[in-house]
Amino acid sequence: MTTTATGPATLAAPGPALALVRRPGRVRALWLLAVLAVLLVLVALSVTVGSRAVGFADLVAGLGGSTENLGQAAVVKRVPRTVLALVAGAALGLSGAVMQGVTRNPLADPGILGITMGSSLAVVAGIALLGLSSASAYVWLAVAGAAVAAVFVQAVGSLGRGGATPLKLALAGVATSAALTSFITALTLPRGDISATVRSWQIGGVGGASFTSLGQVLPFLLVGAALSLLSARGLNSLALGDETAAGLGERVAVTRGVAALGAVLLCGAATAVTGPIGFVGLVVPHLCRLLVGVDHRWLLPFSALTGAGLLVAADVLGRVVARPGEVDVAIVTALVGAPFFIHVVRRQKVRSL
Repeated sequence: MTTTATGPATLAAPGPALALVRRPGRVRALWLLAVLAVLLVLVALSVTVGSRAVGFADLVAGLGGSTENLGQAAVVKRVPRTVLALVAGAALGLSGAVMQGVTRNPLADPGILGITMGSSLAVVAGIALLGLSSASAYVWLAVAGAAVAAVFVQAVGSLGRGGATPLKLALAGVATSAALTSFITALTLPRGDISATVRSWQIGGVGGASFTSLGQVLPFLLVGAALSLLSARGLNSLALGDETAAGLGERVAVTRGVAALGAVLLCGAATAVTGPIGFVGLVVPHLCRLLVGVDHRWLLPFSALTGAGLLVAADVLGRVVARPGEVDVAIVTALVGAPFFIHVVRRQKVRSL
């Protein structure tokens, strides 16, 4: 997941430009309180809003495990999907911020770079060829598929003149995703016995959440989050350029490898339990840079919190707009993220002229 791209199309310009986007600690603390407050409101909405509205009494009883009426049963069912949306959103937001820092690519995102689809193909192959059926089995294949896809896209994007520029990596990722999608279709079409299961999982959602499946992937998520957060200082150095970072004593290859591994673990584990969900890792880091600047010591935890909030909000919105049914979160995030991706591509193109 390395890149040699420099110049105006990179994530952060070397040298003094890094200091221009710093934020005072008080401003960051205020934004932190604001994000936490919004996140609490979204969690409350996620538990109470759906095809059936839930009153305060049923909410309290449902949180206590009671299922005496439909309202309480709805709360009991919504709690694990809310927790899954929080955890998966945090993983995807953090993964996207790390990938953008590692590649110095403002277009980096697990979905756009083909990493999510690499996880998906590996999981679908496991279902079709090995008969796997649990998140604990999916997660190993999802992480391996994510890693292979990341290396492949990096290699393809590095070909030709200029090396791995942001736009070339994005194009390589989109093309790879399209090819992997074709392979998934080829695996599932002849298998009528699994096609419904694969289609349901591949849409990407949190409706089938359970604490059991979440617990099976939680170790991978924790390790990925730890590696990513511990790489924050190193990513700050990489933002200055590889040569400058090396001159400051940073072990560039080690830092980039550890951070990339953390991002792959986060993306693969989240995909294993929710299915492929795109654009969270693209939108969230850009938004967080506006709030707290480019210092990864702040950007990474903010991206995790904001990613959690975005996925919970997408889940609530999907339940509200299609009552009494629901729209899966991956569809909602695509509706928000696709225009944002086009905006970022156009802005980078203009800057590079």
